[in-house]
Amino acid sequence: MTRRAAVLFACVLAAGITPPTSPAVASSCPRAAAHPRSPEPRAPKPGDVAAVTAELAERLRGVKLPARITVPTWVHVITDGTSRATTKAVKAQIATLNDAYAGRLGGADTGVRFRLDGIVVTRDAAWFSAPIAHESAMKTALRKGGPETLNLYLAQPGDLVLGFSSYPYWYASQPRLDGVVIDWRGLPGGTLNGYDQGYTGVHEIGHWLGLFHTFENGCADPGDGVADTPAQAGPTEGCPAVQDTCAQPGHDGVHNFMDYAQDRCMREFTAGQGHRMRQMWAAYRVRPTMSR
Repeated sequence: MTRRAAVLFACVLAAGITPPTSPAVASSCPRAAAHPRSPEPRAPKPGDVAAVTAELAERLRGVKLPARITVPTWVHVITDGTSRATTKAVKAQIATLNDAYAGRLGGADTGVRFRLDGIVVTRDAAWFSAPIAHESAMKTALRKGGPETLNLYLAQPGDLVLGFSSYPYWYASQPRLDGVVIDWRGLPGGTLNGYDQGYTGVHEIGHWLGLFHTFENGCADPGDGVADTPAQAGPTEGCPAVQDTCAQPGHDGVHNFMDYAQDRCMREFTAGQGHRMRQMWAAYRVRPTMSR
């Protein structure tokens, strides 16, 4: 079976989040051009976005939101001794993150930037080939910094998953599992056909910063909880010129980094998504600065 036919449709988000700060089961987000829809074994419940949004509103009372965020980033290059991401590819990924989040590829400037603080190479064949199974051991051994530090792990999860991420509201209960894991072959210039421009990293880090998929809850309210991302019935496949799957105003965000389109189709965040990421940062990843 080809990779495109085999890739799962599901994005594993959490084993329920009631309350929103409950256990951190990694969010596993495969994206493929064409594939059958599969059940989501630990998908969000219909009310989860609303619950998270309500909790966020409580946490942000009296808090002054940052206009700009610089995310300290540690990249953990996992290798089996033969295959691994190069330093050049890592730096290209950081540059891609900064271009995407600054709106230089299209869409809004989110106000988020990334600073590469270090690259650590670790040889462990099991971690390299099965980072989901060994997630706890790998992250416990390698993770650096606090809730504000992005730990990006580059390994080879397998043909079914391009990457997986934690969410900011999980940090308090499972801090050692915080971080993002992506397939090293999906970095800019990589070998994953259709997913070789570094946008898997952009997508997964969007989750780490608190964004849901644009198609969350389908056409039903509250969708993904962001006002300027139109309702969308389900994930985009391939790279359609235009798509409109819900009766509400607006076309599907087929070019949005938080959809499932191929890399060649992705190019933008919305202003609302940028605002939501800065809200999540202030609520969960830094000590809030109280307005006076």
